[in-house]
Amino acid sequence: MPKTIVITGSSDGIGAAAARRLVADGHQVVIVGRSPVKTRAVARELESDYLIADFSRLADVRALAADLTARYPRIDVLANNAGGLFGDTTSTTDGFEKTFQVNHLAPFLLTNLLLPTLLASAATVIQTSSDAARITGKIELDDLNNARGLSAMRTYGNAKLANILFTTELHKRFALRGLTSAAFHPGTVASNFGSDTSSRLARLLYGTPLFRRMLATPERAAGQLVWLASEPAGTQWQSGRYYEKGAVAHKVHLQAQDQVLARRLWDASEEMVGLAQESAV
Repeated sequence: MPKTIVITGSSDGIGAAAARRLVADGHQVVIVGRSPVKTRAVARELESDYLIADFSRLADVRALAADLTARYPRIDVLANNAGGLFGDTTSTTDGFEKTFQVNHLAPFLLTNLLLPTLLASAATVIQTSSDAARITGKIELDDLNNARGLSAMRTYGNAKLANILFTTELHKRFALRGLTSAAFHPGTVASNFGSDTSSRLARLLYGTPLFRRMLATPERAAGQLVWLASEPAGTQWQSGRYYEKGAVAHKVHLQAQDQVLARRLWDASEEMVGLAQESAV
């Protein structure tokens, strides 16, 4: 049965590659991207709807959620794929560390704002995470905004670890109400990832032709996103889990399995994006 699938960060890379395959399979895909030119181009190619949102501005995320709610009474899949690795100390207009906001706070806010529609649709929420969660991530709840000036790679690892913890807590809170969730590591991909970063290491690696030839293509990396979006949870995959190469990942950060941390990160994220205050009104 055709699904309505929203993919953020689908104007390029993994998101665009997944959108192409899902449209070819007969699904309705809503293209969401930051660049108006690139987003319109992909949407025109696929004859798909599109919306523009910059996740470094939470006002854009709120406007995106409002537009999606108004246009689509049913959303079968929300793929939180937008992300990136930015500068060591870059802050957004909202006052948050940019890598953490774009990769975690923005999709956290979007998902929560869309919850009424997602729950009514018995939807699946997918997070594009990364093995950086295991390699460089370490969540410290008293420094989510990186006041200590951690490196760009460490901050990126923290955000990707937050994606996994968000998936775990989303499952815990809403699985009994029909919502399913999964996170996945797409592999190291030859895309425009890291193009906006001031990290010398990231620029060196992703900008080196020899290194890029060893990376997975976006088309290959998109396979897991397509699989999770297409197949029902409970048969092909299990809700609330983190996947790598089409199977539950076995090498994960110890914190990724910490249910107390997942709950506390959710609560802290609610405070940061203003959801806790809104629910109290």
